[in-house]
Amino acid sequence: MDREVGPHGGGRDHGSNYKQLLLLAYQSLGVVYGDLSTSPLYVYRSVFSGKLQHHQDDDAIFGVFSLTFWTLTLVALLKYVVIMLSADDNGEGGTFALYSLLCRHAKFSLLPNQQAADEELSTYYRPGYAPRNAASFKRFLEKHKRLRNLLLVIVLFGAGMVIGDGTLTPAISVLSSISGLQVRAKNLTDDEVVIIACMVLVGLFALQHYGTQKVAFLFAPVVMLWLLCIGVIGLYNTIHWNRRIYHALSPHYIYRFFKATGKDGWLSLGGILLSITGAEAMFADLGHFNKASIRIAFVGVIYPCLVLQYMGQAAFLSKNLIDFPTSFYASIPESVFWPVFVVATLAAIVASQAVISATFSIVKQCHALGCFPRVKIVHTSRWIYGRIYIPEINWILMVLCLAVTIGFRDTRLIGNAYGIAYITVMFVTTWLMALVIFFVWQKNIGFSLLFLLFFGVIDVIYLSSSLMKVPQGGWVPIILSLIFTIIMYVWHYGTRRKYQFDLQNKVSMKWILSLGPSLGIVRIPGIGLIYTELVTGVPAIFSHFVTNLPAFHEVLVFVCVKSVPVPFVPLEERYLVGRIGPRSYQMYRCIIRYGYKDVKKDDDDFENQLVMSIAEFIQMEAEEATSGGSGEASAFDGRMAVIRTSGSFGSRPRLVTRNADETESIVSIRSSKSETLQSLQSLYEQESPSWARRRRVRFELPEATQVLDDQVREELSSLVEAKHAGVTYVLGHSYIKARKTSSFLKKFVIDVAYSFLRKNCRGPAVSLNIPHVSLIESLKQRDSCSRFSKRNNRRMLKLVKFPVFTKRSQKKDQ
Repeated sequence: MDREVGPHGGGRDHGSNYKQLLLLAYQSLGVVYGDLSTSPLYVYRSVFSGKLQHHQDDDAIFGVFSLTFWTLTLVALLKYVVIMLSADDNGEGGTFALYSLLCRHAKFSLLPNQQAADEELSTYYRPGYAPRNAASFKRFLEKHKRLRNLLLVIVLFGAGMVIGDGTLTPAISVLSSISGLQVRAKNLTDDEVVIIACMVLVGLFALQHYGTQKVAFLFAPVVMLWLLCIGVIGLYNTIHWNRRIYHALSPHYIYRFFKATGKDGWLSLGGILLSITGAEAMFADLGHFNKASIRIAFVGVIYPCLVLQYMGQAAFLSKNLIDFPTSFYASIPESVFWPVFVVATLAAIVASQAVISATFSIVKQCHALGCFPRVKIVHTSRWIYGRIYIPEINWILMVLCLAVTIGFRDTRLIGNAYGIAYITVMFVTTWLMALVIFFVWQKNIGFSLLFLLFFGVIDVIYLSSSLMKVPQGGWVPIILSLIFTIIMYVWHYGTRRKYQFDLQNKVSMKWILSLGPSLGIVRIPGIGLIYTELVTGVPAIFSHFVTNLPAFHEVLVFVCVKSVPVPFVPLEERYLVGRIGPRSYQMYRCIIRYGYKDVKKDDDDFENQLVMSIAEFIQMEAEEATSGGSGEASAFDGRMAVIRTSGSFGSRPRLVTRNADETESIVSIRSSKSETLQSLQSLYEQESPSWARRRRVRFELPEATQVLDDQVREELSSLVEAKHAGVTYVLGHSYIKARKTSSFLKKFVIDVAYSFLRKNCRGPAVSLNIPHVSLIESLKQRDSCSRFSKRNNRRMLKLVKFPVFTKRSQKKDQ
């Protein structure tokens, strides 16, 4: 999804604030409410299907409108607008926002993303005093790993339903809008309607890779025009056909509805549930706008227009009982039919686009938290934050959407599947919100139980009705969600086991100190960036590199790119730098932290920022030692003295940058690359001008560094020379295998399922945006019982891949 305007914009004066707030509310119409505003296209058609179509009387029609009105009021207005919007995670909403709040409040997360260093984030949640019952319940959940696993599975299942929603929403929205042609073109068959709908869907998914920035400015006007159309038409139908329909606002008509229809009325609740599909988007898209703008848009525009439209349709149907299958288009006056049809089709496309973008966003969040295989994430806008495109997910959604449209060919069957997908997400949100009220808001358990009972009962009633329609299309979202949940949990489980193995087999500091400053090898000019998943200690892969390679770089940096359970990490808090071993070893650690909604762009100045951060750490460490600290002592016992870099050096001596194009007087530094590799690098620079510009940036020490200690200046000079010599990225690959004594299920998960996902997803080099020309990859096979001998492990590690730099190989990796 998009972040066009920040959530806390506005000037100082009140007039500017009001204008900014109204602008945000207007923009939210096209991003947040596309799905919710198109529900009138198919709600009554889905409700009056099956046996309820035989109850064509005022009690049934008035009761359906009363149910729709109170569902909108209690769920969309009270639950989401009034309560849920207040449960934000530093301005972000959605299922993962609730889960991250819970994980930061207590150790509910199973992922390795809750180290002590993460608590230094300014956005990190610091729980205060907790009631005794909350503390005991928290300890109970933290102690039982199965309960934490269950919590994660529930969240992943809800995320799988959201992905399934990305399949069903385009199908039902586009098919419902196109089916309006049959009202005027009587000879148009259902097959022809399905063909037209499929053509629209193919075009919609095919245009995703262009991004939505070129047409996004049309989204809000289209939805606004659509809302005005349905509101005016609803008011006209109420006045023209049956003014008594407003009596159905009384909940008494709900009692009369169930009394007259019985079980048939209960089964029709799945159709009424479609009237609030899209309400979850108000909470999920909270970070793109703010609470006030979303509330103003819903209360001021969405809610009254939808109520008028449902009231008008009910008034029309009470006098035209035979038009249930085409209730919406039949209720449109003939003079405005074609303009409304065009606007309805555009609104359906906007709703589909919003849900597809939301699916990309939820997949990206799962990927950031280590619960989804690596996929290619394309940023479709340079100016608007958060607009992404995932090719693999896009084409999977297109195939599934076409299969649903062609297979069902009926909006009533698709509506059954759609209702189950949405009520499941709503049910998961209700449970998570009840836990947030208890743990995060630290309210009395009575408030949490009251919320859970009131809205949980509503969810259970609608869920029980929807589950009765599983054989009639409702099985589709369940199957899709189960498949995605299994994929996400298998990937999470394999990733977690791999991290635990690396953590248990990390290299001891005693072994590194025994090698001496040269590490027992030749130290050549340059910087070596060794990627690892460990935030503390040295990975085992490094010992194999030292054992099997004759030389290594003069400066070594162990880089860990990790996700933390916060939505966004400020740029000035992204880099954490520390030292490994004594100063003479020139070994450092850099932890690069991202939130679950941060966009990992291919920053051209990553190497420069890294070098500047290390230089800042060196100077801060020297100042700390001068003031009586023990900066270097911590490196000998293996602890990390992690320092948060601010990105602003102030009056402190610092490294300055200068572009090579501006001066020719820079002293050349010996390069660690061979002549062949240098020629290949020159060829790569010609093909990638932006990468070449990044490599031409040079560093020099300012005169102010004369005041520093000789050892500090020497270390800074060595860092500058190493940067000029070149940066090499070293990436190790680990292949895990289950123990022989493991159960059949674990062997299948690790050796078959996880191995298949790892081999068929994006490589880590592409996912981490590592320059292809500077990459060295190593292969290592591991298993949890270490049945391979040390000799076999060394033999496998001798397979070091230096990639061939051709256009074909680059295109394949990208």
